[in-house]
Amino acid sequence: MFDPTSRYYGIPTATWSRDDGEAITYVRRRFLPQGNRLATLAEVTFSEGDRLDLIAARTLGNAEHFWRICDAANAMDPFDLERQPGRRLRVPVPGANP
Repeated sequence: MFDPTSRYYGIPTATWSRDDGEAITYVRRRFLPQGNRLATLAEVTFSEGDRLDLIAARTLGNAEHFWRICDAANAMDPFDLERQPGRRLRVPVPGANP
């Protein structure tokens, strides 16, 4: 259902039946990994005007992997990280979840 590089890849699906009998398939909830348990590929300092997608493109080779940096920082909202210039961010090794 999802590309192997997606944060939702491998998350199981479930089915909910409406009162009229229509079955609706959905992706179950994704729980964030414990960021401190993810292996670190690099550490970067977030600069004024920087963006997580640009950091992901530089360090991971794919801007769409910004969510990996969020996971390592235990951040539900990526914009929370972008509001803190000077913060050190860990970039985790892709696929190295414990």
